[in-house]
Amino acid sequence: MILVTVGTQLAFDRLVGAIDDWSAGQSEEVVAQVGPSQLDIKHLKAQPFVSASEMEALFSRARIVVAHAGMGSILSALKHRKPIIIVPRKASLGEHRNEHQLATARWMQNRPGVRVAWEPQEALELLEAGGASQTDIDLPQFAQPEFVARLRKWISE
Repeated sequence: MILVTVGTQLAFDRLVGAIDDWSAGQSEEVVAQVGPSQLDIKHLKAQPFVSASEMEALFSRARIVVAHAGMGSILSALKHRKPIIIVPRKASLGEHRNEHQLATARWMQNRPGVRVAWEPQEALELLEAGGASQTDIDLPQFAQPEFVARLRKWISE
């Protein structure tokens, strides 16, 4: 199963529309959390919003994730050891309030298990080529104790 997630705050119809069109010819199930989209989605199994527990189950089931460049989506994919293709939203196209997702994508582009598609068409090409390599990163569940101690000291001062 391919999981597509674009967050809950804003629509990302440029990506959702491209994946919807692409998925028409696919045998693999494509499940999407599409936020407040206004698209007439024809081929995806799409929902605007998904509960946290349902999203956890979808990440667990997914073979690969396609997402906006939101850190929650990226961290969830890495936590579940799922390869992820990220497509940054562009404020210049009215998809977000600023261009921070472009910066996130640049920062994440060479990380294991993460592929960046700067445009939705590139995401489709990556999917056609097999997606992204399996992540070999073991994301710790908690911060290192030394970092937590320094942070507590900084907060208390």
